Amino acid sequence: MTFPDGHAGWRAHDHATVRAVLADGRFSIRPDLMHNPFGPGSPGDAPPSPPGAFTDHDPPDHTRYRSRLTGQFTVRRMRLLAERLEVITSEHLDALAAQGSPADLVEHFAVPVPGLMICELLGVPYGRRTEFQQDAMLLTGASGAEADEAVAMFAAFERLQLFMLEMVAAKRARPTDDLLSDLVHADHDLSDDEMAAMGMALLGGGLDTTTNMLSLGTLELLREPARVRAMLADPGAAVEELLRYISLTPATARTALEDVEIDGVVVRAGDTVFVELGSANRDPARYADPDVLDLARGTAGHLAFGHGIHQCIGQHLARIELKIAYPGLFTRFPKLRLAVGEGELPHRASLVIGGLERMPVAWD
Repeated sequence: MTFPDGHAGWRAHDHATVRAVLADGRFSIRPDLMHNPFGPGSPGDAPPSPPGAFTDHDPPDHTRYRSRLTGQFTVRRMRLLAERLEVITSEHLDALAAQGSPADLVEHFAVPVPGLMICELLGVPYGRRTEFQQDAMLLTGASGAEADEAVAMFAAFERLQLFMLEMVAAKRARPTDDLLSDLVHADHDLSDDEMAAMGMALLGGGLDTTTNMLSLGTLELLREPARVRAMLADPGAAVEELLRYISLTPATARTALEDVEIDGVVVRAGDTVFVELGSANRDPARYADPDVLDLARGTAGHLAFGHGIHQCIGQHLARIELKIAYPGLFTRFPKLRLAVGEGELPHRASLVIGGLERMPVAWD
């Protein structure tokens, strides 16, 4: 395919080829080496990612950062977060009910629940969670399509960077039971800037994605009553199929560091490959009737969380959130329905992660 800067790059779109590219260490994830599939960006236009921003680094830096984080997603921590999520979900379902029917599911449920879970994971003090969530949603929710949005997004990014550095210093002085405290006090050679950037990467990867999965997944469930019943019968299977079907992050990109032969094609050093996760998750060679949402199907091997060394590190937490939030919502509001026509739902203007700006729902 021809990229906006004129580069003759590639598309990987079937399941096997996408997995092959994502698993091959001869491809780089670094933005500063890429031709941008979405805009007129060429290698060198983007600055190198800051130290600690592990999602945009190749080995050995990526290995050093990710290995420090992997040990933080322990069974104990996931259990404690699941317990907190049960409480947070219940509280926000109460708050949604208090708004009265109809109410906006995005504002009162899909946004605050994942936001508070990130606060729990990182140990954000209760007194500062409101400002943290506001900047986090501004950062991850702004499309950047308008000049004022881009300015606001950059300002929020700077405030959050400073906030993360303050958090690292606070955890060093007085640790609490959270991931950031454990990371600060672990035996490693990470700088404060690196740990703050790692916190920012966790924020970016875990907030907007789960928010939009909650709203879009609910929309899919509302389309047929049988889907709600299937989800309540087996939330785990339903969540996996929703992840495959929606494929919230539809694509990523990689650049060849050397000549690589993939599926009989030679990708030359410097070529960028547009890797279509959403297309791979609808590959008929992998899934029968892939365009059908079948909540009882086996979806092993779906690529909603990516593949290879950059597969989402927080995927287990995301699954926990969805497996608790969806049943909680439909158990509390068994008559939940859209309060407007589906064509009236405002979708986000984003090329990267889709979602809904608002989702008015009713339940009486």
